[in-house]
Amino acid sequence: MQIAFDKINQTPKKIAYATDGVRLVGTLSKERFHKVLLESHLDGEIELCCDRCGKSYQHIFDDTLNLTITDEAIEDKDDLDIIEFLDGIIDIDFIIKSEINAIEGSFHYCEDCCDSEEELEIEF
Repeated sequence: MQIAFDKINQTPKKIAYATDGVRLVGTLSKERFHKVLLESHLDGEIELCCDRCGKSYQHIFDDTLNLTITDEAIEDKDDLDIIEFLDGIIDIDFIIKSEINAIEGSFHYCEDCCDSEEELEIEF
């Protein structure tokens, strides 16, 4: 789903989009000339690999996602909740896939390993 930056105004525009087993529902509203706020809810189920035993499992999540979207380059690198779409097109599919990649990039343990007290490293 792609939305032209210029089509967003101060009145919140409702959006709903799903891809890869993940659904985003929320609103887009213009805060300033080059800034749009995304206030949304992200939920779904993705397959992850346990970082301890290597077993694949389904991970269910249900999170709030609030981002600032801009159509110009931002000098402030302190705020990690800003996404730049320099071509003037807001790509909701890209936002969802970025959030999936962030989840996949962190450490995860399956149900069997999350409460395990077995040593991870065995010394010989």
